Amino acid sequence: MTSKPVILVVDDEPQMRRLLQLTLETNGFTIHTASTGNEGVMKAASERPELVILDLGLPDMDGSEVLKKVREWSTVPVLVLSVRSAEEDIVGCLDAGADDYLVKPFRTGELLARVRAALRHRLTLEEKILFISHGLSVDLSSRIVRKGDEIVKLTATEYALLALFVKNAGRVLTHRFILEQVWGPAQAEETQYTRVYVGQLRKKIEDDPSDPKLLLTESGIGYRLTVDE
Repeated sequence: MTSKPVILVVDDEPQMRRLLQLTLETNGFTIHTASTGNEGVMKAASERPELVILDLGLPDMDGSEVLKKVREWSTVPVLVLSVRSAEEDIVGCLDAGADDYLVKPFRTGELLARVRAALRHRLTLEEKILFISHGLSVDLSSRIVRKGDEIVKLTATEYALLALFVKNAGRVLTHRFILEQVWGPAQAEETQYTRVYVGQLRKKIEDDPSDPKLLLTESGIGYRLTVDE
């Protein structure tokens, strides 16, 4: 019998903890909860969850501090769930190591979709050697990219960018993260690079580049490579 994925919910509102626990348990997850930042950090260490859902407005420390503490020793996927909707808050958390960010109030269907996407991040690179979604296949071992039955020819930079998205499939990647990983820290502010190369990639991997289904824009933040359910 397959064990249920374990999720740790860190939120100081009792009603929100109950809502998340009920919603997630109903959909096949095992839930642990914490009401403070310190408790969240301790349970992240002791319970070894497969996903952390983290509020930012905690009574003893900001959720961003919890994220930093957890990232010192763990790569567990973290989904930030907060009322803060300012672009700087979202980008700050994603740059600090969060895998995704969802603003309260949220739709249950979207929450569950984000949870499933975050859990897929736990796959090792070896398990992600072959990526298939929406008719696109990327074989990282052979560096072969196909759209349907046709081989897609990419430049070295286009392939490096696509490989980065594949390794982080389902995760929101900020402009800064992409630039640092593909072009290096010295180019971290050159956001036009990502726009130009994402546009080029879309022309090669999307059925309709003007209406992308694979490589989605997260307005003001970055991009996300989607994964078939």
